[in-house]
Amino acid sequence: MEYLENSVVGRVLLSIWYVVYRWYEGSGVCRLLRGLSRTWTRWFHGSALMNLVVRDGIFPKAWRDSFFCALGETLVNLPAAILHWIYRKGKPLFENSFFAQLGFAMGAQTPTAIGWLMLAVMLFPYEHWDNRYSLMGFLLMALLFLAGGMRNRSLRVDLKSIGPYALIFAGAVCLSWPVSYSSTLSMRFLFFHLTAMLCVGVTVSAVEHVDDLKRLAGFAVLALFGVSAYGVVQRIQGVEINYSYVDPLLNEGMPGRVFSVFENPNAFAEVLVMLLPLAAALVLCSRSWWGRLGALCAAGVGAIALGMTYSRASWIGAAVAAAVFVFLWNRKLIPGFLLLGLCAIPFLPDTIFNRVLTIFNLKDSSTSSRFPLYAAALEMIQTRPVRGAGLGTDAVRLAIKDMNLYHGIAPFVHSHNLYLQIWLETGLLGVISYLAAMLSGLKSAAKACKLRCPREVRLITIGAAAAVAGILVDCLADYLWNYPRVMVIFWFLFAILLSGVKLARRYGQKAETGGVEL
Repeated sequence: MEYLENSVVGRVLLSIWYVVYRWYEGSGVCRLLRGLSRTWTRWFHGSALMNLVVRDGIFPKAWRDSFFCALGETLVNLPAAILHWIYRKGKPLFENSFFAQLGFAMGAQTPTAIGWLMLAVMLFPYEHWDNRYSLMGFLLMALLFLAGGMRNRSLRVDLKSIGPYALIFAGAVCLSWPVSYSSTLSMRFLFFHLTAMLCVGVTVSAVEHVDDLKRLAGFAVLALFGVSAYGVVQRIQGVEINYSYVDPLLNEGMPGRVFSVFENPNAFAEVLVMLLPLAAALVLCSRSWWGRLGALCAAGVGAIALGMTYSRASWIGAAVAAAVFVFLWNRKLIPGFLLLGLCAIPFLPDTIFNRVLTIFNLKDSSTSSRFPLYAAALEMIQTRPVRGAGLGTDAVRLAIKDMNLYHGIAPFVHSHNLYLQIWLETGLLGVISYLAAMLSGLKSAAKACKLRCPREVRLITIGAAAAVAGILVDCLADYLWNYPRVMVIFWFLFAILLSGVKLARRYGQKAETGGVEL
């Protein structure tokens, strides 16, 4: 970077930038944007939204100091406590054992191992993927974490940082299996959710330092570049049009939708929505020029691949994620962000612009076909509102078929709405606790961004929160967890969010007592 600044090219670019900046400072556009920014800031500080974000939640705050949280952590950490006691009794033996030292060292690097595991999860081709791989992988991560905790007493499962709502949702998931319409069909879906629980529990508990969080985000961005580049290569090679994904009458001239290693273009687009904000965070917080350049390349290729998926709900989700990112990073830039978005519309390719116009067109077959799905889901909810139909799409589909609730043309696979599907599968307790967990996590991230913490922690937390917000909007029109691998990626993202909040609070507390320099 220093070489570039001292070169002829660097001096020319800086001169051009200086001229443009001076022109902008005296322009009417600058005065307009600054006026809008001041108006926006005054409105926001007095709004109900600001009060909601700032106000502490009673239940999550009480949970961290509650008897039940302490009891839960004691029980779940009992194996680690027993192993630590064994280590203390036989400390000379363990300290002189090569294999014991190797196990302890590997356990201390659990966040790095999780990063490698998630890289494999996201890059593995669909035709060779088996959902048991992720379950076995996170069982191994749990064992590594346990091995590290045998010597290091600070490595313990952190239920405080996970929060009460996520734990209640986990309980609702487990409860929905025995009360399912078909517990046999729900069995394999229980293991998918257990994988997600291990992912969140081990990841949040293992992240203890800023570097741990940066590595997780870095592995996610590396995976983003890999899957996005493969998607672009697919477009260059040509993708056959699948008419079950698009209405040919209203999308004339639209090419085949890329899907990378995820079989389904919507699933691929959802993964991109979850990973792109993390890339933006690394662009802003990386301390090396090559780190920023790598993250910028990943973000650029990912944005191109997202356009090639032609996934309308994911485009909206990505726009929401970008808005939330700017809002949490520097809300004064919101007016400029909106103006930039409006100015970009005329430059959209015709196929993408025409695809956007079909979002609210009820004549579009992919839109109109969802209304019978929603109707069947709502009737099923009315039939079993409290306990739901049971865990997994198979049990829901069987219950709807037996009760003759669906009358659409295409087969009923799922409700095409994550929130309806969660209610169908886990009942009223499940959907309420899930929504509470997501909203509580976003609220905690918004507050954590204001704490005095390292720049990397703040920006990665902002990126994760923006990604979660964007994918939650995306899920209004699709069922994110139809592919268990995508479910694991979602919960991994949520674990990064909680880990960022955990570190931000820790550094914030140390800063208040004068015990840390940032």
